[in-house]
Amino acid sequence: MAWERQLAELRYKLAIAGEQGGRENVARQHAKGRLTIRERIDGVLDEASFREIGPGAGGVERNEAGEIVAFSPANFVLGFGRIDGRSCVIGGEDFTLRGGSPNEAGLRKSIYTEELALQYLVPLVRLHEGGGGSVTGAGGKGGAPVGSPVFHPPRFQSVARTMRAVPVAAAALGPVAGLPAARLVASHFSVMTRTGSQVLVAGPKVVERALGQAISKEEMGGAGVHARNGVVDNVAEDEQGAFSQIRHFLSYMPTNAWEISAAVPSPDPVDRREQALVDMVPEDRRKVYDMRRIISLVVDRDSVFELARSHARGQITCLARLDGQPVGLFANDCRHYAGAMTAEGSQKVRRFIQTCQTFNLPIVTFVDEPGFMIGAEAEKAATIRHGTDLVLAAADCTVPWASVIVRRSFGVAAVAHYGPGAYVLAWPSAEMGAVPVEGGVAVAFGREIDAHPDPERRRAELEAAMAHRYSAVPRAESLAIHDMIDPRETRPALCDWVARARALLPDVIARKPRLPR
Repeated sequence: MAWERQLAELRYKLAIAGEQGGRENVARQHAKGRLTIRERIDGVLDEASFREIGPGAGGVERNEAGEIVAFSPANFVLGFGRIDGRSCVIGGEDFTLRGGSPNEAGLRKSIYTEELALQYLVPLVRLHEGGGGSVTGAGGKGGAPVGSPVFHPPRFQSVARTMRAVPVAAAALGPVAGLPAARLVASHFSVMTRTGSQVLVAGPKVVERALGQAISKEEMGGAGVHARNGVVDNVAEDEQGAFSQIRHFLSYMPTNAWEISAAVPSPDPVDRREQALVDMVPEDRRKVYDMRRIISLVVDRDSVFELARSHARGQITCLARLDGQPVGLFANDCRHYAGAMTAEGSQKVRRFIQTCQTFNLPIVTFVDEPGFMIGAEAEKAATIRHGTDLVLAAADCTVPWASVIVRRSFGVAAVAHYGPGAYVLAWPSAEMGAVPVEGGVAVAFGREIDAHPDPERRRAELEAAMAHRYSAVPRAESLAIHDMIDPRETRPALCDWVARARALLPDVIARKPRLPR
């Protein structure tokens, strides 16, 4: 048969690649409770939809007759697949070969991942477990060329372009360090497993050698660390949970930045009026309430997908649907620092707004903003710097925007809740002004309060007298907001709005520059 030698070589290489790091290494991976990269890819994608790119790529040794003596497959697996019927690019390190530290062919495939997603303008999924570069280099201990050619494009250029063009979702499913760690966070959504995964700039041995600190991978970069600091958005109980979250996130996203997210049929009536909303906000301004409960009662039932819940807890960011249309939604949680906008909260919300802007998601915000966080620690955290960056991101936003003032809307921080042309509604509990009543009275009437025989009683009297000036009623009468509504009317009003907003999205996209090819 013609070409039998070449076909035999191909079969040999594919068989070796299919074995990944070999039976022992695969068994060792499974013994740790972790899947192999090909098992992970199958776990994310629709059944039997994976089409691998370059499965036979790798390092080959040949004898003088040109016959293969040894073959080491690329330790990065890459290809196309489908998620809920939509095409995507997916790839990840093979930890069973060199612990995921890239060999030469693996590095080439890894770098090609973003280029492939950009070429076809489809979502990108990265499944990470592995280290960065080795002291021996991608070519091992031999005499491979050193460094990239000086004329080669910067490695992270395609990563940056991908972030502007297609939805990127990534998972940490084991120890992830160096370049894979940077790629993990260069995403619109990231998730890590609660046990067994760590995200590190460098591992314990490097840290101990450089800094003299003996510390474990888990102490440095486990889920308990990174869920709170915002390195990852979410934590999953196991790998299957991570795969489910990636699929869920992508269900709200368009295929790329020049398309509109698909609306899905919703059985939830647009005119649903929830009686519970009337009593959600206490009349006593010092009492807290459950903002997440409000959100769940307004958006389509069971449509909320929250991001970064454990990070910057005074701010809620989530994806949801209104009459089937995906929207980005953020709100204040008054149970944490009264919902004040901290430095971390500002960064969290700014990144969320930018994701919505990139992928043409209408934005809804439920406002209970007392202002930027104050105090010595807030100043040390550069709150005004990060807060102003957030305000500017909101001011520069072009997607349709709706704002519902639930309780407070104070100070410069409140500006971040109203994009240009925002549709602004207020509940009867809404209060608005330059500063909260308590702070304003303390500044304006400080001497009078101090001189009074009963300072606290006088303070309470002044606060009560000033409170009416903060009401949203005169603003509604002056058309300074679009309307004051019964809280039970919030869902019908927002569903009406989102239908109008969807009609604006083609114009938003038309004004968006295309990436150069």
